[in-house]
Amino acid sequence: MSRPVSIRMGLVFLACILASVSAAEAKARPQPRLPSIVFILTDDLDMQAFQDQGVIDSLLAKEGTVFLNHFVNMSVCCPSRVTTLRGQYAHNTKIYGNNLPLGGFDKVYARGMESATIATWLQAAGYRTALFGKYLNGYPAVGAPGYVPPGWSYWLSPNGGDPYQEYDYSLNENGKSRKYGNAPQDYLVDVLSEKVKAFIKDTVKYFPRQPFFIYLAPYIPHGPATPPVRYEESFPDARIPRTASFNEKDVSDKPDWVERRPKLTAEQIADMDAAYRRRLQSMQAVEDMVKSLIDTLQAQGRLDNTYIFFTSDNGFHMGQHRLPMGKNTAFEEDIHVPLVVRGPGVPAGRTVKAMTGNVDFAPTFAAIARLPAPPYVDGRSLMPFLNGTPPKRWRRVFLLQRKQENTVTAAARKVLEPPDPQEIHAQAASGEVAPNFEGLRTAEGLTYVEYETGERELYDLRTDPEQLTNAHAGADPALTARLAVWLESLRKAKTKALRKAEAAPPQ
Repeated sequence: MSRPVSIRMGLVFLACILASVSAAEAKARPQPRLPSIVFILTDDLDMQAFQDQGVIDSLLAKEGTVFLNHFVNMSVCCPSRVTTLRGQYAHNTKIYGNNLPLGGFDKVYARGMESATIATWLQAAGYRTALFGKYLNGYPAVGAPGYVPPGWSYWLSPNGGDPYQEYDYSLNENGKSRKYGNAPQDYLVDVLSEKVKAFIKDTVKYFPRQPFFIYLAPYIPHGPATPPVRYEESFPDARIPRTASFNEKDVSDKPDWVERRPKLTAEQIADMDAAYRRRLQSMQAVEDMVKSLIDTLQAQGRLDNTYIFFTSDNGFHMGQHRLPMGKNTAFEEDIHVPLVVRGPGVPAGRTVKAMTGNVDFAPTFAAIARLPAPPYVDGRSLMPFLNGTPPKRWRRVFLLQRKQENTVTAAARKVLEPPDPQEIHAQAASGEVAPNFEGLRTAEGLTYVEYETGERELYDLRTDPEQLTNAHAGADPALTARLAVWLESLRKAKTKALRKAEAAPPQ
């Protein structure tokens, strides 16, 4: 054996020894009494784009549990995020939109809702809490760029520029602002990733007995879904899957706001395909972030005692049923979102078919921290599924809602009783949005929707997974009547009464 080869083998052997020693030292470090929690909340991630992410599948899904039927109550950013923070359906938070008067940060702040969130609960329980990335639409308030909401031990959220572009933005870091430019190292997902890494290391070093809660919220893949330079050429041939619902041939059975839609043009489809590629490219940066997170937890001896949740605030449709890119409908593309969880005691490689939702995160985090959920919470803890002991009784329906000012004018609402369907249709069609609605997604695979126009939809996803046929007109009247009564029992329900109504239809 030559001397250089011998030296190289010796160095490799030494590196292996040092690595094993380092791993052993990490595991031997003091551990908090309670598990830590990392909550990764992507923006507008649909199920199709999620399923194309290999790293997330290998690092999270194969090492944890995948929830196959996870839904959002309102498929729009701010209401969904408030539901996550508080564990309440939108009709109980009263946050229905991204801006005043129906929602947004300003309304959340004015109503004092930040005084009781998962951040305040966990901080009071001894957690070191941190938010990285997107908070609520409209944050921060004008003239308050250094504002940090209650409950957060560490705060890093954009407070200027355009963070959706991933470049040329500013960050509020614990009350102090810093501007970032358009150099490759300023790419927002990467900046968040490095800040999270530093937070974990600092916590382990300076607060070794303290568990942490990390709320990590990249703006990706929300449009424009800017990818980092390193991934700009990836997925060159990707395009939106040409399913039967894409640019649907016949929408005559759909409500008027869909039926009025012309078929998508070749130019529209080309633009959407380009956007789809950007979404996949930008999600590669999120995969890098997940890998860095797990590597850091492993190196710091915290991986085995940390729950990691990966999900999205809402889904996203791209051409299905002739609709241009968007959300805030009751179609499956918008309400059905990914959820993967790994952590201590979580069964690896398992799937859960039970119906879960974003309303369940807050009580789940409380359960991990061994706290009782506050009495105002509507959701349910997912811990029985994460412990491998699924409950015998669980929800059978999940409530769907939409309420926006732009579907009917305030003047019309005051004068007309009920609202004029023609005006609602005209405004909805011109704005390419759905009228206000309430509906149910059932565990049996039914989607039932009641629009304020008086129109109804019913889809059976067991036989019609792409929701091509609105079966309401020909459905058994007893079935539609049962669904209508069930929906009525949920419209204004809260807490225990709501959970009881979810579990069984009214008798």
